[in-house]
Amino acid sequence: MSRIIFVEDDAELASLIAEFLGRNGFSVKIEPRGDSAQATILDDPPELVMLDIMLPGKDGLTICRELRPQFAGPIVMLTSLDSDMNQILGLELGADDYILKTTPPPVLLARLRAQLRSRGAQAPVGDKRFAFGVLAIDATSRDVRLKGETVTLSTAEFDLLWMLASHAGEVLSRDDLLKTLRGVEYDGLDRSIDVAISRLRKKLGDNPTEPFRIKTVRHKGYLLSPSGWQE
Repeated sequence: MSRIIFVEDDAELASLIAEFLGRNGFSVKIEPRGDSAQATILDDPPELVMLDIMLPGKDGLTICRELRPQFAGPIVMLTSLDSDMNQILGLELGADDYILKTTPPPVLLARLRAQLRSRGAQAPVGDKRFAFGVLAIDATSRDVRLKGETVTLSTAEFDLLWMLASHAGEVLSRDDLLKTLRGVEYDGLDRSIDVAISRLRKKLGDNPTEPFRIKTVRHKGYLLSPSGWQE
Protein backbone atom coordinates (compact mmCIF):
# COMPACT_ATOMS: atom_id res chain seq x y z
CA MET A 1 0.00 0.00 0.00
CA SER A 2 1.51 3.34 -1.08
CA ARG A 3 1.64 6.06 1.56
CA ILE A 4 0.70 9.68 0.89
CA ILE A 5 1.04 12.74 3.09
CA PHE A 6 -1.68 15.21 2.12
CA VAL A 7 -1.06 18.77 3.31
CA GLU A 8 -4.54 20.33 3.35
CA ASP A 9 -6.29 22.58 5.89
CA ASP A 10 -9.86 21.94 4.66
CA ALA A 11 -10.68 19.05 6.97
CA GLU A 12 -13.83 17.97 5.14
CA LEU A 13 -12.19 17.93 1.71
CA ALA A 14 -9.07 16.21 3.03
CA SER A 15 -11.19 13.52 4.67
CA LEU A 16 -13.21 12.89 1.49
CA ILE A 17 -10.10 12.57 -0.68
CA ALA A 18 -8.30 10.42 1.89
CA GLU A 19 -11.33 8.11 2.10
CA PHE A 20 -11.53 7.77 -1.70
CA LEU A 21 -7.81 7.08 -2.04
CA GLY A 22 -7.98 4.67 0.89
CA ARG A 23 -10.56 2.59 -0.99
CA ASN A 24 -8.14 2.44 -3.91
CA GLY A 25 -4.98 1.17 -2.30
CA PHE A 26 -3.46 4.24 -0.64
CA SER A 27 -2.75 5.08 2.98
CA VAL A 28 -3.23 8.83 3.46
CA LYS A 29 -1.96 10.90 6.38
CA ILE A 30 -3.40 14.42 6.59
CA GLU A 31 -1.24 17.34 7.74
CA PRO A 32 -3.37 20.50 8.19
CA ARG A 33 -0.60 23.08 8.65
CA GLY A 34 2.01 24.35 6.25
CA ASP A 35 4.54 25.31 8.91
CA SER A 36 4.74 21.73 10.25
CA ALA A 37 4.41 19.93 6.91
CA GLN A 38 8.10 19.60 6.09
CA ALA A 39 8.95 18.06 9.46
CA THR A 40 6.03 15.63 9.15
CA ILE A 41 7.15 14.56 5.67
CA LEU A 42 10.85 14.18 6.42
CA ASP A 43 10.29 12.43 9.75
CA ASP A 44 8.68 9.46 7.98
CA PRO A 45 8.92 10.01 4.21
CA PRO A 46 5.94 8.73 2.21
CA GLU A 47 5.93 7.53 -1.38
CA LEU A 48 4.15 10.72 -2.53
CA VAL A 49 3.29 14.18 -1.18
CA MET A 50 0.18 16.18 -2.10
CA LEU A 51 0.26 19.90 -1.32
CA ASP A 52 -2.42 22.55 -1.25
CA ILE A 53 -1.11 26.06 -1.93
CA MET A 54 -3.15 28.16 0.49
CA LEU A 55 -2.17 26.84 3.91
CA PRO A 56 -1.83 28.26 7.44
CA GLY A 57 1.70 28.97 8.55
CA LYS A 58 3.46 28.43 5.22
CA ASP A 59 2.15 28.24 1.66
CA GLY A 60 2.46 25.13 -0.49
CA LEU A 61 4.76 26.70 -3.07
CA THR A 62 7.29 27.57 -0.37
CA ILE A 63 7.01 24.07 1.08
CA CYS A 64 7.61 22.58 -2.38
CA ARG A 65 10.70 24.72 -2.96
CA GLU A 66 12.20 23.87 0.43
CA LEU A 67 11.23 20.20 0.34
CA ARG A 68 12.40 19.38 -3.19
CA PRO A 69 16.15 19.07 -2.43
CA GLN A 70 15.40 16.75 0.50
CA PHE A 71 12.60 14.56 -0.88
CA ALA A 72 13.09 12.36 -3.95
CA GLY A 73 9.50 11.18 -4.35
CA PRO A 74 6.74 12.82 -6.40
CA ILE A 75 5.31 16.12 -5.17
CA VAL A 76 1.83 16.88 -6.50
CA MET A 77 0.15 20.26 -6.08
CA LEU A 78 -3.61 19.80 -5.47
CA THR A 79 -5.18 23.24 -5.43
CA SER A 80 -8.13 25.40 -6.43
CA LEU A 81 -5.79 28.02 -7.97
CA ASP A 82 -6.05 27.45 -11.72
CA SER A 83 -3.97 30.31 -13.14
CA ASP A 84 -1.20 29.51 -15.61
CA MET A 85 1.24 31.50 -13.47
CA ASN A 86 0.62 29.33 -10.39
CA GLN A 87 0.89 26.15 -12.45
CA ILE A 88 4.16 27.21 -14.05
CA LEU A 89 5.58 28.42 -10.73
CA GLY A 90 4.65 25.17 -8.99
CA LEU A 91 6.31 23.07 -11.66
CA GLU A 92 9.40 25.28 -11.75
CA LEU A 93 9.77 24.97 -7.97
CA GLY A 94 9.93 21.19 -8.29
CA ALA A 95 6.37 19.86 -8.32
CA ASP A 96 5.89 16.80 -10.53
CA ASP A 97 2.24 17.55 -11.32
CA TYR A 98 -0.30 20.31 -10.76
CA ILE A 99 -3.90 19.15 -10.33
CA LEU A 100 -7.03 21.19 -9.67
CA LYS A 101 -9.36 20.22 -6.84
CA THR A 102 -12.21 20.15 -9.36
CA THR A 103 -10.54 17.20 -11.13
CA PRO A 104 -12.80 14.11 -10.92
CA PRO A 105 -11.52 11.67 -8.28
CA PRO A 106 -10.88 8.82 -10.78
CA VAL A 107 -8.67 11.16 -12.83
CA LEU A 108 -6.82 12.27 -9.70
CA LEU A 109 -6.30 8.60 -8.83
CA ALA A 110 -4.95 7.83 -12.32
CA ARG A 111 -2.49 10.73 -12.18
CA LEU A 112 -1.20 9.76 -8.73
CA ARG A 113 -0.73 6.17 -9.90
CA ALA A 114 1.12 7.43 -12.98
CA GLN A 115 3.51 9.39 -10.76
CA LEU A 116 4.23 6.32 -8.66
CA ARG A 117 4.68 4.12 -11.75
CA SER A 118 7.23 6.53 -13.18
CA ARG A 119 9.08 6.52 -9.86
CA GLY A 120 9.26 2.76 -9.85
CA ALA A 121 10.20 2.39 -13.52
CA GLN A 122 13.80 3.46 -13.17
CA ALA A 123 15.12 2.05 -16.44
CA PRO A 124 14.43 -0.32 -19.32
CA VAL A 125 15.67 -3.89 -19.05
CA GLY A 126 18.58 -3.14 -21.36
CA ASP A 127 21.33 -0.58 -20.78
CA LYS A 128 21.48 0.95 -17.31
CA ARG A 129 23.96 3.72 -18.13
CA PHE A 130 24.45 6.37 -20.77
CA ALA A 131 27.43 8.62 -21.40
CA PHE A 132 27.43 11.56 -23.82
CA GLY A 133 30.66 13.53 -23.56
CA VAL A 134 30.58 15.32 -20.20
CA LEU A 135 27.16 13.87 -19.27
CA ALA A 136 26.83 10.51 -17.48
CA ILE A 137 23.52 8.95 -16.41
CA ASP A 138 23.22 5.85 -14.23
CA ALA A 139 19.71 4.42 -13.96
CA THR A 140 20.53 1.93 -11.20
CA SER A 141 21.69 4.60 -8.75
CA ARG A 142 19.65 7.35 -10.48
CA ASP A 143 22.86 9.36 -10.54
CA VAL A 144 23.51 12.17 -13.05
CA ARG A 145 26.92 13.77 -13.45
CA LEU A 146 27.97 16.71 -15.59
CA LYS A 147 31.74 17.18 -15.91
CA GLY A 148 32.06 14.80 -12.98
CA GLU A 149 29.84 16.89 -10.70
CA THR A 150 26.58 15.47 -9.34
CA VAL A 151 23.42 17.08 -10.72
CA THR A 152 20.47 16.89 -8.34
CA LEU A 153 17.24 16.06 -10.18
CA SER A 154 13.73 15.38 -8.98
CA THR A 155 12.13 12.02 -9.76
CA ALA A 156 10.19 13.48 -12.67
CA GLU A 157 13.25 15.30 -14.04
CA PHE A 158 15.38 12.14 -13.94
CA ASP A 159 12.68 10.05 -15.63
CA LEU A 160 12.30 12.67 -18.37
CA LEU A 161 16.07 12.85 -18.91
CA TRP A 162 16.35 9.06 -18.99
CA MET A 163 13.62 8.81 -21.61
CA LEU A 164 15.28 11.47 -23.77
CA ALA A 165 18.66 9.74 -23.36
CA SER A 166 17.13 6.37 -24.24
CA HIS A 167 16.01 7.90 -27.54
CA ALA A 168 18.98 10.21 -28.10
CA GLY A 169 18.84 11.83 -31.52
CA GLU A 170 15.13 11.03 -31.88
CA VAL A 171 12.30 13.53 -31.59
CA LEU A 172 9.84 12.72 -28.81
CA SER A 173 6.52 14.54 -28.86
CA ARG A 174 4.82 15.92 -25.78
CA ASP A 175 2.22 13.20 -26.22
CA ASP A 176 4.94 10.49 -26.26
CA LEU A 177 6.49 11.90 -23.10
CA LEU A 178 3.24 12.38 -21.18
CA LYS A 179 1.89 8.93 -22.07
CA THR A 180 5.09 7.19 -20.97
CA LEU A 181 5.92 9.27 -17.90
CA ARG A 182 2.46 10.08 -16.55
CA GLY A 183 0.03 7.82 -18.35
CA VAL A 184 -2.02 10.69 -19.78
CA GLU A 185 -2.47 12.12 -23.27
CA TYR A 186 -1.37 15.61 -24.23
CA ASP A 187 -4.42 17.91 -24.25
CA GLY A 188 -2.77 20.81 -26.04
CA LEU A 189 -2.63 22.88 -22.83
CA ASP A 190 -0.48 20.93 -20.37
CA ARG A 191 2.77 22.83 -19.75
CA SER A 192 4.40 20.33 -17.39
CA ILE A 193 6.75 18.82 -20.01
CA ASP A 194 7.82 22.26 -21.24
CA VAL A 195 8.55 23.42 -17.69
CA ALA A 196 10.44 20.21 -16.88
CA ILE A 197 12.53 20.61 -20.06
CA SER A 198 13.32 24.19 -19.03
CA ARG A 199 14.46 23.00 -15.59
CA LEU A 200 16.62 20.26 -17.12
CA ARG A 201 18.28 22.73 -19.48
CA LYS A 202 19.11 25.03 -16.60
CA LYS A 203 20.56 22.26 -14.45
CA LEU A 204 22.51 20.71 -17.35
CA GLY A 205 24.13 23.92 -18.58
CA ASP A 206 22.15 24.27 -21.79
CA ASN A 207 21.56 27.60 -23.52
CA PRO A 208 17.99 28.69 -22.61
CA THR A 209 17.53 30.84 -25.73
CA GLU A 210 19.35 28.62 -28.24
CA PRO A 211 19.45 25.15 -26.65
CA PHE A 212 21.98 22.78 -28.17
CA ARG A 213 21.80 19.88 -25.70
CA ILE A 214 18.06 19.33 -25.37
CA LYS A 215 16.68 20.75 -28.58
CA THR A 216 13.18 21.93 -29.41
CA VAL A 217 11.92 20.69 -32.79
CA ARG A 218 9.17 23.09 -33.74
CA HIS A 219 5.68 21.56 -33.84
CA LYS A 220 7.15 18.11 -33.13
CA GLY A 221 8.73 17.88 -29.68
CA TYR A 222 12.14 17.52 -28.06
CA LEU A 223 15.34 15.56 -28.62
CA LEU A 224 18.53 15.03 -26.69
CA SER A 225 21.49 15.74 -28.96
CA PRO A 226 24.29 13.14 -28.49
CA SER A 227 26.85 15.65 -29.80
CA GLY A 228 25.76 18.51 -27.56
CA TRP A 229 27.81 17.32 -24.58
CA GLN A 230 31.28 17.42 -26.11
CA GLU A 231 33.69 19.95 -24.62
